[in-house]
Amino acid sequence: MRRNDREIVDLALIEDIIRNSLVCRLGMSRNDQPYVVPLCFAYRDNTLYFHSAREGLKLEILQQNSKVCVEFDIDQEVIQGDKPCKWSMQYRSVIGFGRASLVEDSEEKKKGLDAIMKQYSDKSFEYVESAIESICIIKVEIESMTGKKSGY
Repeated sequence: MRRNDREIVDLALIEDIIRNSLVCRLGMSRNDQPYVVPLCFAYRDNTLYFHSAREGLKLEILQQNSKVCVEFDIDQEVIQGDKPCKWSMQYRSVIGFGRASLVEDSEEKKKGLDAIMKQYSDKSFEYVESAIESICIIKVEIESMTGKKSGY
């Protein structure tokens, strides 16, 4: 990282940013063509879970290239300056790299869905088996991640 003064190295602070994010941006690449999609997510034990339809561009790309990049950001605020080049942005963010795989096991899918729902709600949910079979859960095992802050 070029600006060491902005780096977040404490894993607890990095995980706090992830847990307080509403969206995870999942970056993928196929044939040197990047693709980024914002997703609802869950984070648990250095692993991310995403809910998806069973078909679509995202899955096509992941089947060809499982390497992914993820991004989270919170606490964004524009900081005005007296000159155009003196404007700035306050934020906290995390960038991570990992490998994606599709969850096939029905019980593991339910655990992934439970984790996703826990990210957004304190309620418990029951799932209809036919619904579990009709969805896809993407699992990303994080290999590395870094945090960055500005204005904090």
